[in-house]
Amino acid sequence: MNIHQIMRALIVGTFMLLSINPVSAQTGEDDFAVNFTDNITNRGTSAASFLEIGIGAKAQAIGGAFTALANDATALYWNPAGIASLESISITANHAAWLADTKLNYFGIVLPFSRGMAVGLILNVLDYVDKQPVRTILQPEGTGEDYGAADLTLGMSYGIQLTNRFAFAVSGKYIQQKIWNETAKTFALDFGVLYHTRLKGMSIGASITNFGGDMKLEGRDLVRAFDEDPQNFSNDKLNVSLKTDAFPLPILFRFGLAYALELNSQNKLTTAVDVIHPSNNIESMNLGLEYSFMNLFALRAGYQSLFDQSRENGLTLGFGIEASTKSSMGVGFNYAYSSWGLLDKVQRFSIDLSL
Repeated sequence: MNIHQIMRALIVGTFMLLSINPVSAQTGEDDFAVNFTDNITNRGTSAASFLEIGIGAKAQAIGGAFTALANDATALYWNPAGIASLESISITANHAAWLADTKLNYFGIVLPFSRGMAVGLILNVLDYVDKQPVRTILQPEGTGEDYGAADLTLGMSYGIQLTNRFAFAVSGKYIQQKIWNETAKTFALDFGVLYHTRLKGMSIGASITNFGGDMKLEGRDLVRAFDEDPQNFSNDKLNVSLKTDAFPLPILFRFGLAYALELNSQNKLTTAVDVIHPSNNIESMNLGLEYSFMNLFALRAGYQSLFDQSRENGLTLGFGIEASTKSSMGVGFNYAYSSWGLLDKVQRFSIDLSL
C-alpha cells in the first residue's frame, strides 16, 4: 500500500466518523437506557390462587398465624400435623363472603383412629358465578345456555405423633378449576410438622403446601373450525383445538411460633407469628393474639402480610364462643373480620364440633 492509498483510506474513514457522530449526538442516552427495578415478584404467575385463601374464622381472626397452633379441623389447611394431637372427632364448617361477591365454603373432618394417629378429609369450594346466561353478539339476550365458574379441592390427610412432642402429617388432594365447559385439574401434596417444646405453652410448626403438577384448561369450547386455505376453500370444517398455557400451583412454605401463657386458672393469653414464603410473591409475616376466658369465650386480633408493600389486607379481629352439651359434645362458634383496603372487608363464620 503506497502513500496515496493510505491518505485515501484516512479521508474515507474521517468522513464516515463525521457522518455517524451527529446521529449519535442527536440520540440521547435515554433512548438506549434500560430501566431496572428491584421490586420484581412472581405475582400472577400461578394458577389456583384460591388455594392461598385462609380457612377458618378462628385462624383468620388471629391474622392467619395458625401454623404452630393448628388445634382444630382447619389444621388440614394450615398444618396437617396438628390433627395428630386431636383426641376426638373434630368437624368444622366455614363460610366466607369472599371478594367480588364470590362465596368460599370449607368443610373438614378429623377422625382419630388410634392414640396419636388420625385421618382428615376436606372439601373446599370457591363459587364465582352460577347459572349465568350465555350471551353472544348475535344473541345478546342469551342463547338458552347457562355457565358457571368454581374452584374445588378434595383432600385426605394422615397425621401421626412420632413422639409425645413431635408430629408429622402428609396430605394428598385433588384440585380443579372450571369455567363453563373448560376444566383444569391436577394433584398435589402437603407436608406438615409440629413440635411442642419443653418450654410449657410454646410450639413450633412448619408446612409446605400445594406441591404438585401444573394446571392447564381443556374443554370443548377450545375447539374451533379452521380453514387452512381460505382462498381455495379446501376445508372449512376442520376442527382444531386452541392451545392454552400450563401454570404451576402456588407453593406456600409456612413457619410458625406460638406461645400460650396461662395468666391464672381462668385466663390465658396466646401469641403467634407465621413467616410465609410463597412461590408467587414476596415473603411476609402474620401476627396474632388471643385472649381466652375459662376456655368458653375468646377475643382475637391479628395483622396479615406484614412487610408486603403491595398488600391490601391487614388488620383482623374476631371472637369465639365454645360450649359443651350434656352428651359431652363440644360446640364452637367463631367470627372473623378482615380489612382488605380498597377491596373493602371480608367476614367469616365457622361452626366447630367436637364429638
